[in-house]
Amino acid sequence: MRHKVKGRKLNRTESHREALLNSLALSLLKHKRIRTTTAKAKEARTFVEGLLTKAKKNDLHVKRQIMSRIHDREVVKELFSEIVPKISERPGGYTRVVKLGRRKGDAAELSILELVDYNDITTKKAEERKEKRESKREAKKEARKSGQAEEAKVLEETAEGKKK
Repeated sequence: MRHKVKGRKLNRTESHREALLNSLALSLLKHKRIRTTTAKAKEARTFVEGLLTKAKKNDLHVKRQIMSRIHDREVVKELFSEIVPKISERPGGYTRVVKLGRRKGDAAELSILELVDYNDITTKKAEERKEKRESKREAKKEARKSGQAEEAKVLEETAEGKKK
């Protein structure tokens, strides 16, 4: 029995699991949103939220601790310059796990792990896609209307020609 045993093993050795969580955290902080299996997302969420809580202190010791986990200097700079000021008022819950369904090949349950305060990036992209779809739809409607008008003219001309 696993009483009071925290965390998921994810069917990996300790070193492999640690490397996996480090790389998931790096990807999440770099791209603000990642797609992975639900078990990995839930485990990475606890890992990343711990890092973000530490980062809110914003002193040299914390920066070195985070650099020992995230081995990309640019991402760490972005973390302390952009992400931490944005989440400084939030008492916790910096990430969100959204379930997507099952993967086609192996039926693994997939999820999106995203930073909560960075929804504006995804909503902007969604709005751009929506505007693009609407403009295409309007262009097709106009093309159909002009096409029908031309066809109607042609039909009238041929009808008049037959009457004479």
